[in-house]
Amino acid sequence: MAIAAAEKARTIPDDTALADERMRVTWSELDPWLNRAANALIAGPGKTGGRIGVFAPNSVENAVTYLAGLHAGVSSVPINFHFTAEEVAYILTDSDTKVLFVGPETVNVGREAATMAGVDTVVAWRSPPTPGVISLEDWLATGADAEPPTDMQPRPHMHYTSGTTGRPKGTETPPTMFPRVETVADYFAALREAWELNGARSPGMVVSPMYHTGPLSSVRMLGGGMSLVILSRFDGEQVLKSIETHKVRTTMMVPTHFQRLLSLPDDVRNRYDLSSIEAISHTGAACPREVKRQMIEWFGPVLIEAYGATESGTTNMITSEEWLAKPGSVGKTLAPFELVVVGENGEHLGPGQVGQLYFRDTTGRGIIYNNDAAKTQAAHIEPGVFTLGEIGYADDDGYVFITDRSSDMIVSGGVNIYPAETEQVLIQHPGVGDVAVIGAPNAEMGEEVKALIVPKDPASPPDPAELNQFCRERLAGFKCPRTYEIVADIGRNAMGKINKRELRRKYWPSDRTIGG
Repeated sequence: MAIAAAEKARTIPDDTALADERMRVTWSELDPWLNRAANALIAGPGKTGGRIGVFAPNSVENAVTYLAGLHAGVSSVPINFHFTAEEVAYILTDSDTKVLFVGPETVNVGREAATMAGVDTVVAWRSPPTPGVISLEDWLATGADAEPPTDMQPRPHMHYTSGTTGRPKGTETPPTMFPRVETVADYFAALREAWELNGARSPGMVVSPMYHTGPLSSVRMLGGGMSLVILSRFDGEQVLKSIETHKVRTTMMVPTHFQRLLSLPDDVRNRYDLSSIEAISHTGAACPREVKRQMIEWFGPVLIEAYGATESGTTNMITSEEWLAKPGSVGKTLAPFELVVVGENGEHLGPGQVGQLYFRDTTGRGIIYNNDAAKTQAAHIEPGVFTLGEIGYADDDGYVFITDRSSDMIVSGGVNIYPAETEQVLIQHPGVGDVAVIGAPNAEMGEEVKALIVPKDPASPPDPAELNQFCRERLAGFKCPRTYEIVADIGRNAMGKINKRELRRKYWPSDRTIGG
């Protein structure tokens, strides 16, 4: 195979390519596995242009499936394994998914979703025999052992972000994270070059769910030559132990992970040798300054913060050394982007002036939502100039600081949650007259989801436990409120609009009404 696995299968066949808590895969084992998987995909969805969905927790099988999709020129759709069948079915339909891959934890929900969406092929690993589901082993047997072709065009992943209007929207991995090249061979050459430019650090470790763009980038680096250690879930001590055992050199985390590591007892924190770590990327949410300072004191100046979004990729980056000189900054804006700070009247603002943060994509692309021209247009003030929904400023040296959020988005534990989805579910409850969902402070997660409920009958308000059950039956758990508060009204104006920032203000200790 014309990727690193084939070369390493020849040169270092017995070295570890992939490992999780259950199994270890050498390069000589990975190469034929990828050959069969890629050939099976080329013979299936590769012929029709349809995508493959991956709906399972982190595992070796999960990573191999993504990598096989890349090699087959088939776009994959990472799906949050906490989603309900209805949520999964919507994504399968919207993305034109033809094959769904599941694990033992998701096989039943996945099969139900596939039936709802008309997806005929469901492939499961490590699952008991299930009607309508083919085992991974049987599916792999349909693929030839020969090296697959590499002359087809590579296709980016299709990610789904929570929707501002109630439904998640698809967006392809942007060119800054998935270079647009002519062939699969060119793509894997670009992956190798990117890995080598970043220091050829190996092994890497995945501690976050691979349906997020950050950890999925590590899976792509596997195609460039990096060996990979995968944890099925985040456990603080297990992370430290894995770093020591595998001599991990690089990983990606979110600030909630930092807080969980820092909360470990001193004897646990001091038990493991962490000297192999050379880089810890962090993203997903604003990191409290004291938390970041403590992590740098513990691990050394190895933290690299990336600010951006699934739709755009990284727009800003800052090293530990820069951050210590500019505490709280998310760094300078990276090419091909240029920062544009816009005032309330549309005027462009200078250094030190607070306004809406926009980014000009000098390639002209901006950000694009699949099957949603209206949302794409709404994110831009002019072609190629988009916002990620946040407020801030740049100092005289060009370092960007985030001060607030203009959108309603809630960031909890590094996960973006748009209140509209939750509101549309809760308003269907017979006891709810009106509802507003906001972000409230949470010491560990940064923010948590809070519902303000106006009862239909003030004399008989709905029980919070009942509301929570109602919500969880219809939405993934992380989208459901942690707390419910009964209120007389939520401040709708004559046009029916709500000032979410004013609603949030009551619950925050300062003028800043976002986590971090």
